[in-house]
Parts: sequence; structure tokens; C-alpha cells
Amino acid sequence: MRSNTQPRAILTTLIQGCDPISGEPLPLDCVIHHPDVLRALLAGVGALAQTAARAQRRAMLPGNVGQTWTTQEEKELATAFKSGNSPVDIAKKHGRTLRAIEARLEKLGLITAEQRTTRGGFTGPE
Repeated sequence: MRSNTQPRAILTTLIQGCDPISGEPLPLDCVIHHPDVLRALLAGVGALAQTAARAQRRAMLPGNVGQTWTTQEEKELATAFKSGNSPVDIAKKHGRTLRAIEARLEKLGLITAEQRTTRGGFTGPE
């Protein structure tokens, strides 16, 4: 993914009323000084910040987040849980979140919704 540092710096320089290439102040009659244009530039900076924050959060998630469960992985999950492994350890091994492990255990009938430590059922929102 391309860094958004340069676009953010360009937008910030424009918001400050300067040419992003030369650094010189833009003429007062330049469109950049129009309130609607400034609001649009600020929205662009905000969108870049949100994208960067989302990418940073995503990078902190386990590797298999959002991946479809295979039959083999479900078998390994059930075996590990029945052997007494903790859901936290199973989550690490499978590259999944604790919520995903508990949801799958509930879906497989190995735990009830009341036994979960995370919120939400396996088909509902968090």
C-alpha cells in the first residue's frame, strides 16, 4: 500500500495557502482560498488520516482474520478445544481473534453463547 505522507503534506501546504512545489504563498485571488475548497481539502486530509488509521489497525490483527474456515481447521479447533487448550491459545495458533474462535466453537455446538467471553453471536453483530 502506498504511503499517504506525500499527499497529506501537499494538501496541508495547500490549506496553508502555499504552493506545494515552491512553498511560495498563493495569490489571494487563488481558488484555494475559497471556503468550500478549503473544506474539501480538509476533508481530504481527514480521509487520508482515516485510511492510515484503518491500515494500522488492520496490521495489528491476526493473519487469518476474515478468511473462510476450512473443514480441516474446524476439526483442529474442535480437537484442540476438547483437549483442554484455551481459546486464547487456539486463537494464536489459528491466526484468528478470540471472538472468532468463540463464535466458531459456539457454531460447532462446543460452547453456548453464555460461555463466551466475547460479545455477539456467530451470526450477529458485535
